[in-house]
Amino acid sequence: MSDRVTVRVLLLFGDQAEVVADVPPQERAAPERYPAAMIAEEAGLEVSELPGARLTATVGVDDRLSDWRRA
Repeated sequence: MSDRVTVRVLLLFGDQAEVVADVPPQERAAPERYPAAMIAEEAGLEVSELPGARLTATVGVDDRLSDWRRA
């Protein structure tokens, strides 16, 4: 069974989105990068709307996130 987590998109870096867990800054791990176009398409957003967006995603067995949705 996979878990859903809440995340926040910090910023765009080229065609990548930097994503962190939606927790207080002192509890966050380093940002991870994912393809911005993929996140936007799955969440029903424009790429330009991603910075600051709060989303949920499914954690896979490899700890990579997928199945992006608006929170």
